Amino acid sequence: MDWSTTVLVFPGQGSQQVGMGKSLVEQFPAAAELFAQADQILGTPFSTLMFEGPAETLDDTLNTQPALYITGIATLRAMESLHGAIKPQAVAGHSLGEFTALTAAGALGFEDGLRLVRERGRLMKEAGQRNPGAMAALLGAEIADVRALCAAASAQAGKPVVLANDNCPGQVVISGDETALDLALTLAKERGIKRALKLAVSIAAHSPLMESATAEFRQILDSSTFAAPSVPVIGNLTVAPLRTPDEIRAELGAQLTGSVRWTETIQSLRQMGATTFLELGSKDALTGMLKRIDKEATGVAVNTADVVRSLT
Repeated sequence: MDWSTTVLVFPGQGSQQVGMGKSLVEQFPAAAELFAQADQILGTPFSTLMFEGPAETLDDTLNTQPALYITGIATLRAMESLHGAIKPQAVAGHSLGEFTALTAAGALGFEDGLRLVRERGRLMKEAGQRNPGAMAALLGAEIADVRALCAAASAQAGKPVVLANDNCPGQVVISGDETALDLALTLAKERGIKRALKLAVSIAAHSPLMESATAEFRQILDSSTFAAPSVPVIGNLTVAPLRTPDEIRAELGAQLTGSVRWTETIQSLRQMGATTFLELGSKDALTGMLKRIDKEATGVAVNTADVVRSLT
C-alpha cells in the first residue's frame, strides 16, 4: 500500500448496521480495547447494542453517530496493529464521518471525539423533535436544477428545503420542512427528475431546521480540545484543508446546517494526487459514490477483519 497516494474516508449516517465492528473485536485486540474504552466513556454496554441491536435503537441518531465513530477508529486501530503507524496522504469524512477523520488525523482525541459525537446526536435529535423535517434522495438530478427547485419550493411553501448532500453525480439529497420537501419532489417530477426516494428519517440534517442545535453545539466545540492535524483533513463545507483548531471548530459548527460537498471533496483529493480511497466503516456507501465521481480512482471498503488483513 502506497500511503503517499492513499486517502482514508469515513462514512456518515446510513452506514450503521447491527454487528458493526464485531469481527474487528474478535480478531484484533487493539479494536477490542477501543470498544471497551468506548463502553467506559459512555457508561453503558454500548458495544452490545452495536453487535446485537435492536436495529431501531441503533438507528436512533443518538446512537448511530457514536457507533459510526467507534467503528471507524476501531478499523484504523486494527490496521495500525498490522502495518504500524499509518500516514495517509489525507483524510476526509462524510458529515458525521468528519469527526472520525479528525481523530484519524490526530486533531481530536478519541475520548473527546466520542463525547462530541454523542452530544451532536443528542442535539440533532432534540432539534428534530422541536422542528420535525424530512430528507429525500434525488437520482439523476443536476445540482443547479436541485438548487432551483428547492428555492422555488421554499418560496411557495414559506418554509425551507435545501440541498443537503451532493454525494456524487446523479445522487443528491435534499432536506428541510416536510411540506416544502414534498412540494420540491412534486416540482422535481414536473421538471423531469423521475427518481426520488424519501429517506427513513425524522431529522432534517444539514438544513436550517438544525439551527436550534447549533448555538449549544458551538459552545461545546469551544470547550473541546483540538490540535493541528498531522495530515490534511478536507472539510465538507469548504472543500479545503482544515489547518487550525479555529478552522476545525468553524467547520463543525457550521456543518449542522451546511451542505456536504462530497463530490467536490473527492475531486479535490484526486487533484492532490490521491489514487486509492479506503473507506473505514461497516458498509460501502462512500466506495459506491467514488465509482460515480471518478472511475479511475480505486476504492476499497474496509468493513470486516478479513478486508483489514487483505490490505498490503
